[in-house]
Amino acid sequence: MQIRFATDLSADEYVRRETWKDARLDNCPLHPNGGCGFARHGTYTRKFPDGTKIARWYCRSGHTTFSLLPDCLSSRLSGSLIEVEAVIAKVENSPSQEAAAYNLRPDIELPGVLRWIRRRTFLVEVALIMLIELFPSLLAGCTATISSFRSVLGVEHVLPELRMVGSSELGILPPPLGFGPRPGSQIKKRHFQHKTGSDPPLKNG
Repeated sequence: MQIRFATDLSADEYVRRETWKDARLDNCPLHPNGGCGFARHGTYTRKFPDGTKIARWYCRSGHTTFSLLPDCLSSRLSGSLIEVEAVIAKVENSPSQEAAAYNLRPDIELPGVLRWIRRRTFLVEVALIMLIELFPSLLAGCTATISSFRSVLGVEHVLPELRMVGSSELGILPPPLGFGPRPGSQIKKRHFQHKTGSDPPLKNG
């Protein structure tokens, strides 16, 4: 189960300072009164950015792991929120997704790049639509685009800002912004369990 780790550090700064060592989760989210064997449970690594580690805790009674994901990193996608945002901004400012795909992923062929792009644009668009509905006063005048949110909020990088703005709703917002289920998920688990080890490699599909 992912929990927000509030920080204004970039992904590179998070790694350089080894900020996961400063992460704290004093009480079990499932058993705030204690008595469940809640304890720190080491870290798990992410491939990107290189050297990234995420602090974890474990509830023995609930058989549940909890990880503190910093605001700079994407949920359930590799890399940072700023990197995801850059991809979507490029798509918004390109005549087509095919044009935007040029040089984005030279390691895979065009059909794979397009699937990679569409996965990100779809997830973020759903999150933006949900945020407009959840915070109508704050986001009045926004459309479900990165450029619109940047303009209304007056920030250069909007996804890390929205992680903070939508902090009370992260459990229902989809990744990579929130910690909720992917849109259209057929299987919904009560808690998202983290397995030990690195992030899976990037898929071509």
